[in-house]
This record gives sequence, C-alpha cells and structure tokens, in this order.
Amino acid sequence: MLTDTMSPLPALSLILVLVLSATAVGLVVLARSGRASHRTDGDRLSSAALGTTTPLGRSATLVQFSTEFCAQCPGTRRLLHELADGEAGVGVLDVDLTHRPDLADRFSVLQTPTVLLLDRAGIVRGRFSGVARRAVLAGELRSVLGRPA
Repeated sequence: MLTDTMSPLPALSLILVLVLSATAVGLVVLARSGRASHRTDGDRLSSAALGTTTPLGRSATLVQFSTEFCAQCPGTRRLLHELADGEAGVGVLDVDLTHRPDLADRFSVLQTPTVLLLDRAGIVRGRFSGVARRAVLAGELRSVLGRPA
C-alpha cells in the first residue's frame, strides 16, 4: 500500500504568503487611516441632511460620524472640540450612525470615526477616515479658514 506523505514545505510557504499578505494590507490601511482626502466636488450639506437640528458653524464645521460601539470616537470627539474651541466660528456636529444606517450609506461611511470638514457654506472640503491626526486636521482646518498652515 502506498502512503502519501506531503512535504511540509508547500504548506509552510502558503502560510508565509498569507501572513505577509495580511501584514501588507494592514500596513496600507494603517498608513491611510486619519489622512485627509480633499474634496472639491461642491457637495453642500445642511444640518437637516446630516440628521440634526444643530446649526453649522459660521466659519467651518467638523462633522464626526460615530457609533455607540466605536472605541476611538470619544477621543476624536474631544480632539474636534479642542480644535473648534481654539477657532472662532467653528462648530462641531456628532452624527451617531448606530440607528441611522441610511446616513452611513448616503455619506459612504465604511468606518468610524469618519470626519468631514465643511467650509462656511457647508461644502465638504475634507474627509478623514479613521482616527484623525491632530496636526493634519488642524492644518486642513486652518486652510479652510484661510489661515496659513
């Protein structure tokens, strides 16, 4: 009777390829998290479109999409309020998507936190997916406010 014995080399090679692929994907996602995606498509938003009655800021608005279960959202919310408190006329809106999947679909939110930066007219000027870096977000906010970075 013949017995098939498989060499462990192909199995180990496959495992190594899978681990390296997963690591590469993770590094790409991590590198892109919190970076600004510039938007100039003229998409104008209102408080009503965001599902809230809170008015937009006079100079700019930081909109955070979050959920009840988001571990990083409270820290991002604090960061947004700190930045807004340092600039006159900048408002912060927190949109909880937990019970509003329609808003998640409308704004293509794939992860929380996601932050939109709106100018004084409510036009989306920046989008940050994942945890936003303070320096990047502050620089983008200054740019929207017409201040030097």
